Amino acid sequence: MRNRFLFWSILGAIAVAEIYGFAAVRTAFAPATPAGRRGLAIGYWLLTLAVWAVGLWAMFTRHKGDAEFKSYLSVLPLALLAGKLVVVLPLLLEDLTRLGRWAARGFSSAAPATGAPLTRSEFISRLALGLGLVPVLAMLWGMVKGKTDYTVRRVVLRYPNLPASFDGFKILQISDLHTGSFNGNTEPLERAVALINAQKADLIVMTGDLVNNVAEEVEPHIAALAGITSELPIFSILGNHDYGDYVQWPSQAAKRANLQQLAQNHAKIGWKLLLDESHTIRRGADELAVLGVQNWSSHPQFPKHGKLAQTHAASGNAPFKLLLSHDPSHWEAQVLDYKDIDLTLSGHTHGMQFGINLPFFKWSPVKYSYPQWAGLYEQGRQKLYVNVGLGYLGVPMRTGFLPEITVLELRRA
Repeated sequence: MRNRFLFWSILGAIAVAEIYGFAAVRTAFAPATPAGRRGLAIGYWLLTLAVWAVGLWAMFTRHKGDAEFKSYLSVLPLALLAGKLVVVLPLLLEDLTRLGRWAARGFSSAAPATGAPLTRSEFISRLALGLGLVPVLAMLWGMVKGKTDYTVRRVVLRYPNLPASFDGFKILQISDLHTGSFNGNTEPLERAVALINAQKADLIVMTGDLVNNVAEEVEPHIAALAGITSELPIFSILGNHDYGDYVQWPSQAAKRANLQQLAQNHAKIGWKLLLDESHTIRRGADELAVLGVQNWSSHPQFPKHGKLAQTHAASGNAPFKLLLSHDPSHWEAQVLDYKDIDLTLSGHTHGMQFGINLPFFKWSPVKYSYPQWAGLYEQGRQKLYVNVGLGYLGVPMRTGFLPEITVLELRRA
């Protein structure tokens, strides 16, 4: 029932956006003759149908032929739709204003004569179209540059129970590399590795989704990722895409072999893959435990492999505990019940690779599915940080929520 409602809601939103988009174009340019108005209408709807047809064709055939080119084509209808959704708001307000005036004293309008000043409707339509260009241009920028415009985010976290030897300890988190999306191009991740090494972090962790579907996707990038340097072990975990659940395998044995190959690739990179395990880091007499669980999600469409109770028991009585868990929905569902897990690091959401990310305002459609979806969240002494990912998936674009390298500095309160 929920999925059906969501489907019809999306379909309704697309229909409203297309209708208002056409209304804006028709009013803004207002051809003087019936033939001109008819030509504008035919041209608008033919172009709209063509963009949607090409985009949907690219989406459904992306695994055949030039996948990268098709991934760019698939963004076109989404970019235009985003622009048209922005157009809806001012035109809807104008329609409500008209309705109010009509209800109060009646409403009439006459088409302006040629050469007359812009009417209110024409002005608002042109303004709406101008505003609609903003997300379109932003998404185009996100395809050309934003998807690999790596950003370092620095966060200071204060804890009263942090052992003295770990005061100032820097943890660098990367997540959701989705190496299959790079189509063998190693240059972006080479830049990312150089930026990672420049941070001089004490501990480096990767919180899942190394690949899109199969283990071999990361193999062109093993040499680049092996260039990440750290005195301490580099810890990694699995995300939902790492299990090969979105591939039709000839047998369960083939699927298991793929997961084993992926674990071997983690080792070739030089990462220690934590599969429901705990590792203790010592500085003098002080300890910090790093716990790593397999993917566990409160959403029914994602797997629940992780064994938190087992992993927590293995961490013993360490005075500070850091948990790596790919899906942030795990935090509220289970992690908060373990009061001595001080910090949880997650990824998974990507910030939906599209949204508004300002110091005073943060929005993305993914927030309606995940209460914790980007940045820092706190409940009592426990904290969760959700990294929006280093790679991209599906749509080769990042707008608003750029690929992220997070440096978290621990401080004694």
